[in-house]
Amino acid sequence: MIVTPDQKIDCIGLFCPMPVLKVREALKPMAAGQTLEMLSDDPASEADMKSWAARTGHELLAIERDGAVFRFLVRKTK
Repeated sequence: MIVTPDQKIDCIGLFCPMPVLKVREALKPMAAGQTLEMLSDDPASEADMKSWAARTGHELLAIERDGAVFRFLVRKTK
């Protein structure tokens, strides 16, 4: 499944909890059903994003890793 994100944010160089906070802020103005791509090199970001998605109900569509960089795709649900 190829998803073209509606918005992208780069959180490389930021550490917990900044990537999750940036995702939360970026999603606020977006419409339900839109997708956000977030890049992060924080090793904790995978666990952080999984728990954040479970808490907030937003849909974590994909987690990809390329070397030290994670790519997350989040769909806004509400």
